[in-house]
Amino acid sequence: MGKLTATAVTAALKAAGKYGDGDGLFLQVAKPGSGSWVLRVQKDGKRRDIGLGSFKKVGLSLARDRADETRKLIETGIDPVKERKKAAGIPTFREAAVIVHGENKKTWKNGKHQDQWINTLETYAYPEIGDQSVSAIDTAAIRDLLVVIWTDKPETAKRVLQRILTVLHWSVAKGYRTTEVSRAAILKGLPKRQAKAKHFAAMPYADLPDFIDRLHEKETWSRLALEALIMTAARSGEIRGATWDEIDLDKRLWTVPAERMKAKREHVVPLSEPALRVFRRATELRVAGSKFVFQGGKPSKAMSDMTLTKLLRDMKLPFTVHGFRSTFRDWVSEESYFSGDLAEAALAHAVKDKTEAAYRRGNLLDKRRKLMDAWADYSVRETAKVVRLAVR
Repeated sequence: MGKLTATAVTAALKAAGKYGDGDGLFLQVAKPGSGSWVLRVQKDGKRRDIGLGSFKKVGLSLARDRADETRKLIETGIDPVKERKKAAGIPTFREAAVIVHGENKKTWKNGKHQDQWINTLETYAYPEIGDQSVSAIDTAAIRDLLVVIWTDKPETAKRVLQRILTVLHWSVAKGYRTTEVSRAAILKGLPKRQAKAKHFAAMPYADLPDFIDRLHEKETWSRLALEALIMTAARSGEIRGATWDEIDLDKRLWTVPAERMKAKREHVVPLSEPALRVFRRATELRVAGSKFVFQGGKPSKAMSDMTLTKLLRDMKLPFTVHGFRSTFRDWVSEESYFSGDLAEAALAHAVKDKTEAAYRRGNLLDKRRKLMDAWADYSVRETAKVVRLAVR
């Protein structure tokens, strides 16, 4: 016999609190007039609360019946919450993808990415698995839809796989699937791709000193910006969007705020003497009212993303602007004794490993300053007449 009565339930709804009926069943009142039934159970040393419905739809007698039924299911090893979801219907992959897209798109600032995420699934996944229940999709089905584009459209295929797995991970978390799909098994079942040669995307570091000499033959905003990019190993967008309030010439530091970084973490760049020279020259050429260090066609605008690319094309060079980061990384690996971790910190690469991330939280500024000074000594002839090998 339970402790509560119909009259007691009515009285309990007048004040927030928990009102027990016994054996784990209680009425939870969040605010006056709003209550729900909850059953607290314990199995294998783990405690959990299971909702049984609102008091407006579930009376005291029905709440007790549901509590009894739930206890019996748990004793036989059946998860009543998962069973309830099954009874409500398992979504198709198409339905699940729409929900996942809706839940996540607010976190994607790039509108183009928001559209591409669902569009790639509509094009490549829906025709094959769109109408299948998410609980029925297996490794073979995913492998078969990917094999058509795996070698011809490798980047697209990679994104499709990642997005399919995201939907299926969500399905496991929601209780619609009991197991994950093995990404490794899918990849092993796909044909091997032939590595494609990168046609001079990154300038060999041995050619860099001559290239810096060529940059110095003329003075333009684009040449100043490109030299700053090379000396700081920064991304194009970080340099082009640099503002004067980020630069501290006295401390020889450039602090890029988190919102302008790919990894969304503040990045502090130590400035070598050649880098400082570029920023000082930009100060001398600064147009009043412009907040940008390397302004665009109008003082109020940042430099266009095509400006640096056009500079390389005009110089008849087949390299990419982003490739200079690879040039820097190759030089560190092959010509210096600086560690790879230090180079990755200088490039502001995101760190997934928790131990390594903790190691980098101090940002290694003093060591990175030595690294950037050595990089400048190597790259700019007037900084050092004799190229020296970098040391720790």
